[in-house]
Parts: sequence; C-alpha cells; structure tokens
Amino acid sequence: MKIFSKEQIYEGDLLTAKKQNITSTELMERAGIQIFNWLHVRMQGAQVPIHVFCGIGNNGGDGLVVARHLITHGYNVKTYVVNCSDKRTKDFLINYDLIKQTTKKWPDMLACEADFPEIHKDDIIVDAVFGIGLNRPINDWVKILFQHFKKSEAFTLAIDVPSGVYTDKVIEDENGVVWANYTLSFQSPKLIFFLPDTAKFSTQWEVIDIGIDREFLFTTETSSEIIGKNEVLPIYKPREKFAHKGDYGHSLIIGGSYGKIGSVLLTSRATLSIGAGLVTSFVPKCGYQIIQTAFPEGMVVTDESATIISKIDYDIEPTVIGLGIGVGTDEKTIKAFEVFLKENKIPLVIDADGLNILSQKKALLKLLPKHSVLTPHPKELERLVGKWDNDFEKLEKAKKLSKKYNVIIVIKGANTITVFEDKLYVNTTGNPGMATAGTGDVLTGVITGLISQGYEALAATVFGIYLHGKAADIAIEDLGYQSLTASHIIDALGEAYIDLFKQPEQPQSKEQKTDDKK
Repeated sequence: MKIFSKEQIYEGDLLTAKKQNITSTELMERAGIQIFNWLHVRMQGAQVPIHVFCGIGNNGGDGLVVARHLITHGYNVKTYVVNCSDKRTKDFLINYDLIKQTTKKWPDMLACEADFPEIHKDDIIVDAVFGIGLNRPINDWVKILFQHFKKSEAFTLAIDVPSGVYTDKVIEDENGVVWANYTLSFQSPKLIFFLPDTAKFSTQWEVIDIGIDREFLFTTETSSEIIGKNEVLPIYKPREKFAHKGDYGHSLIIGGSYGKIGSVLLTSRATLSIGAGLVTSFVPKCGYQIIQTAFPEGMVVTDESATIISKIDYDIEPTVIGLGIGVGTDEKTIKAFEVFLKENKIPLVIDADGLNILSQKKALLKLLPKHSVLTPHPKELERLVGKWDNDFEKLEKAKKLSKKYNVIIVIKGANTITVFEDKLYVNTTGNPGMATAGTGDVLTGVITGLISQGYEALAATVFGIYLHGKAADIAIEDLGYQSLTASHIIDALGEAYIDLFKQPEQPQSKEQKTDDKK
C-alpha cells in the first residue's frame, strides 16, 4: 500500500473531481459520509453525547458533514467551530450553511478558553480541526482546547490525522496535538502513523476509501510504501520439483567471540530455516563444538584464534555472507575485517559489531559491495549517521547514507523501515515480544538466507523483515510477549511462509454455526 505525500493527496483530490465530474464539495460529502457510516455502524443510534469540533478549513468541512448526518439520524450531537482564523475555505462555508439549514442548533463558535464546553469521560469527541492542512504554529487557546480533550478522557476520533500533527515535519509542542484513540485516514495511511515520535498521537488507525481515482492511485509513484502480505506475495519464489540444495546457495556466517557464539548460532539457524541450501559458520575455535553440536545441519570453519576473529580465511565459495554478529571490536578483529572488505566481492549482510567497526572506520563503507544490507538497531544507526533530533531527520540521514554508498539500510523498530536511496518500505508485522536478545541476529540470518536463494538484496530485505515479524506474530499466539525468544521466531519461520497463502476466515452464517454444534 502506498503512502501518499500531502501534495499528492491534494493532487489526487483535484484529479478525482475532474475525472468523475464532481465538485470538491461533493467529494467532501463523500468523505464525511464514510466517517459517519463508520460511527453509525458502531453506535447503532446510541444516545452518547458526541462533540464534533470543526476547524475553518477543509478538515472542518469534513467534520460539518459528519455532524449533519449524525443530526439527521437522531444522534445526540453538539457541533463547534474552532474559530482560529479569519480565513475560511469555500467548502467549509458551503457545509456551514448546510448544517444551519439542518438544525436550529447552530454550531457554537469557540474563540477562547471561556467558550470551551464541558466534556465527560463517557462522551465522544470528533476531531476535525486541522487535518493535513496545518502549516503554521497554532494559537495558545487552541492548544489549551486540545489539552481539554485529553483531560476529559473521552473517546477521541480524529479525521484524517490528529490535529496539530504535521505530515512531513516535527511537532513543535506536544501540548498542541490531539491525542486520538482512533484515526480514520482518507484513502491511504500517513507516514506519521509509523514513526515513534508521532505514532503515539493515535492509538489505532484505519484507512477509509473515499473513491479517489483508481488510475491515480495505481500509477502515482510514492516515496514510502507499507509492506503487508499483498506486497510480499509477488516477491515469493516457489520451488521447483527437481531442485536441490545447490540451487539455493551457500551462505557463510562470519562472527562470534568468546561468550558470544550464541549470536552466530541463531543467525546460522535462521539462514537455513528461511531456505538457504547450505550454511557454513566461520567462528573462533571456542565456537566449534557449540555450533557442531547445536546446529548439526550446518558446517563450521574456525579462525586460528581461540577467542576472537583474527583472520577471515576460508576455502568455500559462498553465495552471500552474513557478517559481524558477536565479533566484538578487538584490534585484531578490526584489522581482519578491513583486510576482508578490501578483497571481498560477495554480497554482504552486516549487523552488530560489523556496523560498529564501520562506524569507527567510515572509510571502509566505500569498500562495501553494491546493495550491501546494513541492519542497525537505533544506537548502531546513530554511530553510522550521527545524532538526530527527530524521526524525520533520522530518515533523511539514512537516505543520505544509502545514496552515498549504494547500500540498503534497515532501521529496526516497532515498524521496521527499509531505506534504499530515497524510498522507504514500512513493515507491518512484528510485536513488542521481539524486544529481546537475539531477534536482530535472526533477522540477519533471514535476509542472508533469502539472498542465498536468489532474491535480489532489496527484495530479500523487505520480504525477510516481513517474514521475521510474521513469525514472531505467530509465535506469541501460544507464548505471549514476555516469553518470546529469538529461537521461537526461527521455529515459526515455516508457519510464516505457510501464512502467505492462507485465505482470511469467512464469518459463518447462523445456519453453519447450528450445523457445527450438531
């Protein structure tokens, strides 16, 4: 699913009105009705007080449409206009006149704190104040209004985006933002729903289809994309009946040091479990018995050192190399890493201390093969790109690094984001149970194993992150968040593959339920 920019959304609205021969007011009516329908289906006429707060722009116009339809269907509605400017949009004014024709209870004008209505915990707030059109700091009394919403603890539904949030830049003051329980986003999600700095302003979100021109939606290129099952299914490569292990590559996993062999074990197991044909682990001598015992399907090559990687030397021909897991930053290891990069031409997936070494010696970045995959956690990313003040700056820094060295960067988090040049791929699988040791090592193995099978690096990264998160989602069904371990994710990778082809369960009819009971 594409994430459209604010400018693209405006373009889509104009094009839709033109191609469908409708006015912008009619498109607003369509959008407002969809919001009303969402509420109506859930409330079924319940007489809970509903407070609809409307700005004086197009988001406010959407709110007036919602309020009008709630009124005509007999709901207990109170409408307010947040009078924060002298400017009004045409469609707001049209819908303001329409609601005045619908009810004798005209919207209350709010211009200061003294005008604020009383809101109770069991009431409902509909936020239609600013939407995506906000482009300036808001008035102090409006900030106090938003705090009034929050203090009431009433269920708050935001239209398109929570008011006070920008779609493309950082928020100046969190007190000037609506904290929504639910956001109904027109036609596509917004990037801010997936960034730690801004996702907190809406507990849940849902996309509402308002009939934007389909050709525009399909053909418009966006700089961000949501990755779900529909997006990864076309990436999947089915296996041939007469295939053999040689068809799926030989992955080499280089890593480990004394006390950190478990990381290599997890990565190696994940690499094979995701489908690599052969896996060899290159570890210090202290890891030989551990890997051979715990991972009988794999092969082991050891360093001349007993405790660290001191010289990367092997006699196999790997398809892809996963590098850096648990290696530490001993001077001999850094030297071995440097010598290896100068000679290597094989695709790389680099994680953990491999990234820390690159951070210490940034000149080594130019030695990375084209489309190498870097999988940093936040602190490792900071060492690579420098500190950032907000999520938007973090993404820009990651894009800059990606373009400069032609690499793929994985920004791990609740919604892991793959960065390649100027494009973002936002993952939708995964859960808080993954905040545990070793899950990053597993992801390195998953991506390495997919590249081993012939997936291009970017496709392997996007697909691998999805499968990794999906496996965790499947595993927590039996384990819960707190008990999930990295090994559980490896064990569920097969089910994550199978889930790709599962059809959603259809709701049963009353007759089917009766037959089942018999």
